[in-house]
Amino acid sequence: MYTDTERCVRAVQSKDARFDGWFFTAVRTTGIYCRPSCPAVPPKVENMTFLPSAAACQQAGFRACKRCRPDTSPGSPEWNARADAVARAMRLIQDGVVDREGVPGLAARLGYSTRQVERQLNAELGAGPLALARAQRAQTARLLIETSALPMGDVAFAAGFSSIRTFNETVREVFALAPGELRLRAEKTNRHVPRVPGSISLRLPYRAPLNPDNLFGHLAATAVPGVEEWRAGAYRRTLRLPYGTGVVALSPRPDHIGCQLALTDLRDLTIAISRCRWMLDLDADPEAVDEQLRADPLLAPLVDKAPGRRVPRTVDAVEFAVRAVLGQQVSTAAARTHAARLVTAYGEPVADPDPEGGLTHLFPSPQALAALDPQSLALPASRRTTVTTLVGALADGSLPLGIDSDWEAARAQLNALPGFGPWTTEVIAMRALGDPDAFLPSDLGVRRAAKELGLPSTPVALTARAAGWRPWRAYAVQYLWATDAHPINHLPV
Repeated sequence: MYTDTERCVRAVQSKDARFDGWFFTAVRTTGIYCRPSCPAVPPKVENMTFLPSAAACQQAGFRACKRCRPDTSPGSPEWNARADAVARAMRLIQDGVVDREGVPGLAARLGYSTRQVERQLNAELGAGPLALARAQRAQTARLLIETSALPMGDVAFAAGFSSIRTFNETVREVFALAPGELRLRAEKTNRHVPRVPGSISLRLPYRAPLNPDNLFGHLAATAVPGVEEWRAGAYRRTLRLPYGTGVVALSPRPDHIGCQLALTDLRDLTIAISRCRWMLDLDADPEAVDEQLRADPLLAPLVDKAPGRRVPRTVDAVEFAVRAVLGQQVSTAAARTHAARLVTAYGEPVADPDPEGGLTHLFPSPQALAALDPQSLALPASRRTTVTTLVGALADGSLPLGIDSDWEAARAQLNALPGFGPWTTEVIAMRALGDPDAFLPSDLGVRRAAKELGLPSTPVALTARAAGWRPWRAYAVQYLWATDAHPINHLPV
């Protein structure tokens, strides 16, 4: 995108927010970089240069615009739609892997050498993994400075900086303000915004439109008691994070998602934000998705009626895989009941920061579930075997599932497990691994909707018709599901 100068100029001159995160505008005369929708008067064309990432802008010596705050743009939708090494690397960097494991750890997870990873990222993003991680640390620092009363030393280390000096230098370089000045500006702007003690409140941006009905409806309707709940207009859940645990409350708003986080270790802030954005599919490009699906005349009315549907994902791929098996061929209520029993027996207790909340546990880890007695599961014998085999593979690491998974390799491993058919594998690919083209032609709800719309209703014929929906078939599933009156399609009251 950033190499198409004419298209970038048009986006900047029209202040088109749809391109925020796709590229950044660096202004040679002022030394700042902006998002395309910056409200300031657009610079002269000859003074613009376009770069693919905030990290590339910072590495080139540009500082962030104080008006449009380009560092808070939604992420590029490319990383969610692709499964190559660069996309997987970006998802891992966003999840904090470079800060925890360094560039060698990132390369090991991808199966490449550090030199190959650096070369590929520099070629496509104009910055290497360290620069990309640094830009993310700067954004985390800004969030903590502006939304908390933490001492600056605590902010520095919570954001991932190795020293206060590096923290101060980076904040000054990126934002052209000292940390104390950033906090003072934020206090003047947000003086009437209430703060909840012990929590961090922030806004998660997204590209409009966003239809919250199926997104939050699905999460609320399938919520596992003790781990998830819908209360006071927010989806709340517990989080298992690298350094500790957390509780998040996510609320749909007209132009953002309200996010309130309570963490036992603030070093998990970046990771928690990344996982919440991933779960809500906030980096998607709904214009591109809906344009493709509207090309089918039978799908077009569904898209026009409620555009901007997202794919409800998960914060933990391993957790979702277990829950997908528990949900095989049973109702939503039955699946929740099975999962709740595992949570009560094997989940790790946590304290809900809200005294009126109902969150009590983390979902059990595979290591904890490895000790379960199959006979205690109120499931058919074949399903018990599926659960225990899956848990064993997850616990010993032979089945790695996560945001960095190679989608086709993961499918092959899942299909090799007993009791795994196309539906289970595809729903995991869709909601746990994030494949935007995952498809469920055998799903009862999909088939019923297809029949009502005049689409082919047999799996083979529907798959053939859905070739025209690629690479967004997972989103087509959301539109098809939405024709039903099931609670997953409605925002809870």
